[in-house]
Parts: sequence; C-alpha cells; structure tokens
Amino acid sequence: MGKVHIIVNNRGYDVACDDGQESQVTELGQDLARRVDKIANSVGQIGDARLLLMAALLISDELVTAKKDLLHLAGERSEAEEDKLADSIERLAGRVEAIAAKLEAA
Repeated sequence: MGKVHIIVNNRGYDVACDDGQESQVTELGQDLARRVDKIANSVGQIGDARLLLMAALLISDELVTAKKDLLHLAGERSEAEEDKLADSIERLAGRVEAIAAKLEAA
C-alpha cells in the first residue's frame, strides 16, 4: 500500500493509496492545495474545515458541470448520428424509387 504526504493550508496529511498511484494522488493533493490557497487568499483564513469544504464544493460544481457538458455533447452526437442515418435512408429510398421507375419503364 502506497502513502503520500500532502500539505494543504500549511497542514500535512498522510494519505494512503494503491501502489503505483502515488504520483497521481500527489498531483491531486497539489491541485487541492492550490485551490485552498486561492480561496484562503480570497476570503481569508476561515479554518481548515471550511476552506476544504469550499474547495470540495467548487470541485463538485466543476464535476457536475463537466458531466452535464458530456451528456449534452453525447446528445448532440446522437442527434448527428440520427441525422446521418436519416440521410442514408433517404438516399436508399431514392435508389429504390429509381430502380422501381426503371422497372416500370421496361
């Protein structure tokens, strides 16, 4: 089991992680520390728990927004795929009509 030491708002935290995940957890911890520092610079030192809560809420907001954006993009892709399928069906219908017209003329 891996372990990393993360410093957030000048406090150290030991965090356990799976072996091989140390660099990822360290990077996430550094991102969190930057966010907490930014909040602390904006609103002042309001306590570790509140700073971490505010950072967590901002991260959660970003995640929810990203999920909504992905669902929207997936929906657009589905509509585009439906349009492509509709175009293909129209082309096939045109071919069938042309073949039918030739058979009627013969």
